[in-house]
Amino acid sequence: MKITSSVFENNQMIPSIYTCDGSNISPPLEIHDVPEKAKSLAVVMEDPDAPGGVLTHWLIWNIDPQTLLIPEALIPEKAIRGTNSMGHMTYDGPCPPTGTHHYHFKVYALDDILELGPGSNRDALDKLIQDHIIDETEIIGLYSSGMTS
Repeated sequence: MKITSSVFENNQMIPSIYTCDGSNISPPLEIHDVPEKAKSLAVVMEDPDAPGGVLTHWLIWNIDPQTLLIPEALIPEKAIRGTNSMGHMTYDGPCPPTGTHHYHFKVYALDDILELGPGSNRDALDKLIQDHIIDETEIIGLYSSGMTS
């Protein structure tokens, strides 16, 4: 399984439109080679460089495994949104206080559809998926606040 984006390469800069310096919308993500046994997908975006520890920016799950593209600023139909570290059930883009941070967009292929309600947090998602992950992949984007791109 592989995840790519048409707007940034792995370990390259995320365009500012997808950050707090721009429109703060989610970037388009393309998902490739999902295992046939997958019954759903989950997406997590996190910043492990945050001063207080890992900061979760985006949580969505129960994505149809046939999904090949998560379009810019949208989530797939029937996907469920979780609550991020900022207390929002939305995408909150990169907004590092200082320096360049690494933003991990992770996709998990799961062998089940999750019984997890909207607004659940990262801990609840992690606990539930730990025994259901068939495959996982990630793309890392970089960002420094105040950039123009």
